[in-house]
Amino acid sequence: MSEVHFNTLPQWLEWIESSHPVDKIELGLDRLRKVFTKMALDFSSSRIVIVGGTNGKGSTIAMLDQVLRDHSKSVGCFTSPHFLRYNERIKLGGQPVSDTLIVRAFEAIEQCRGGVPLTYFEYNTLAALHVFATEQPDVMLLEVGLGGRLDAINIVDAEISVVTTVSVDHVDWLGDDREQIGYEKAGIYRHNCPAVCGDPNPPQQLVSYANEIGAELYLRGRDFNLVPQDDKGWIWQGKQVDGSLFEISGLPELTLPEANAATVIQVLQLLDMMPQSASLGLSLKSASLMGRMQIVSISGIDYILDVAHNPEAAEYLAEQLCSKPVEGRTLMVLGMLADKDIDEVLRHLKPIVDCWYLAGLDVPRGQSALALSENLNQQGVNVTPQSAYDTVQVALKAVEADVKPGDRVIIAGSFFTVSAALTALNMDDKE
Repeated sequence: MSEVHFNTLPQWLEWIESSHPVDKIELGLDRLRKVFTKMALDFSSSRIVIVGGTNGKGSTIAMLDQVLRDHSKSVGCFTSPHFLRYNERIKLGGQPVSDTLIVRAFEAIEQCRGGVPLTYFEYNTLAALHVFATEQPDVMLLEVGLGGRLDAINIVDAEISVVTTVSVDHVDWLGDDREQIGYEKAGIYRHNCPAVCGDPNPPQQLVSYANEIGAELYLRGRDFNLVPQDDKGWIWQGKQVDGSLFEISGLPELTLPEANAATVIQVLQLLDMMPQSASLGLSLKSASLMGRMQIVSISGIDYILDVAHNPEAAEYLAEQLCSKPVEGRTLMVLGMLADKDIDEVLRHLKPIVDCWYLAGLDVPRGQSALALSENLNQQGVNVTPQSAYDTVQVALKAVEADVKPGDRVIIAGSFFTVSAALTALNMDDKE
């Protein structure tokens, strides 16, 4: 038995972060499986849904969580990363779990770990699974951290597995083309279990893998979809558990992406947990997610926080902003990681931005503000060194001095950017 023991969550996190670096990624399940098997966790009372994909994982889980909780189901959610508190990663009933539950989970992991080394994310995963095995929610919603096939959460066999979208991201670990990445993400699918894909143009390797293992594949655009209804909302068309076609009309405009709502409704059908259409629409509309089109109003100015850390997410953000024009200017606070496709992100964002406030990120892989300004200049956007700031906090101070009534402020580019902004905007105690 390991002798590691701490009384508080901050002590545990400090030890895990110092012993197992947060930015270290080791894909593979062999080491994790040894500890997971020893823990002998029982999920027999819970329905399990795993959600992977390049973009849309968080909003898919947020909508599923909202609908299920609104209709008397107990729900456990495991997501990452967190913005303000570690506890955000593990939620029960829509709320971050207590320090006590997480400390007990870390203690249980140490009792079973022996000398097996674990990464930071593997600790997170096992802690969440221990909490859910202890609390036994009706439904467990588990987010894939990176890829799918070799991601820690794939240690669990899900009843339903979802791939939201497939785009090129994390190329150092997943490959540099959609086919290879699609294969990695399809690794969460299981034999004889529903496999849902929300990408309207799925990679052939994803489809082939699902067919090879005998998964029951549901494709957006082929088996289910969400289509406009005479400019008055949306109609969902898809399949029920028995395979028969089903339609739900009168769905409202949503805060979170409608494309992901289409996937959410198909998952609800497969779980056989579909509420009445009117209440379904209300639940989907009320679902929200920190750092995704999150609006914070300060002194009459709207600050819109959206992670938008890759081209697909940046394109969606730009489309949303174009559809909601303002009287004044759009001011952008942007901070990014150096290994992202910065040029493509900027290509999508530059048409809708009037003033840039570029922020450096003092984290592993963080890009400097000056480097971001060079990227913009190369794309024909005249950005001076005065638009580059060392930190998100300093950039926001500059925004506060420049912003005028009728303007809006967008904060985007990375989870780290949004996290720093939430702290700078004093959202720590308003979660």
